[in-house]
Amino acid sequence: MRRTLERLRSLASSSSDRTTKAREVAGLIRAARDYHWVGLYDVTSTEIAAIAWTGTKAPEFPRFPVTRGLNGAAVAARRPVIVQDVTRDPRYLTTFGATRAGTIDVESDRPNAFTPEDEVFLTGCAEVLVPLWAAVLA
Repeated sequence: MRRTLERLRSLASSSSDRTTKAREVAGLIRAARDYHWVGLYDVTSTEIAAIAWTGTKAPEFPRFPVTRGLNGAAVAARRPVIVQDVTRDPRYLTTFGATRAGTIDVESDRPNAFTPEDEVFLTGCAEVLVPLWAAVLA
């Protein structure tokens, strides 16, 4: 995990263009824990918008109000939201029909896929990726 976090920190601070960095970051997070899909989002006071994701297919809702979805719930709570079966949570905005579980913007095609170790890993990812969003916030 430490090696992945170091690589993410390096990518987030690199001089590459932001979109390229975000795509690489999403791919690295996905590969590190064999997630089904990973997306990275910008959050404004009114909207959540995907900036990069793994795979070739964009999420069904690439932009949505900050008050909607599980990402909106995570933004409002200012902490991760872990749902072990999205078919049981009405807040879920479909990304892919095969998705069954999601935490923030990481998805699995299996229910009950996420462990406390995933939460620790993804929290660490969020902390080292602050530079990816710092330029936008400045």
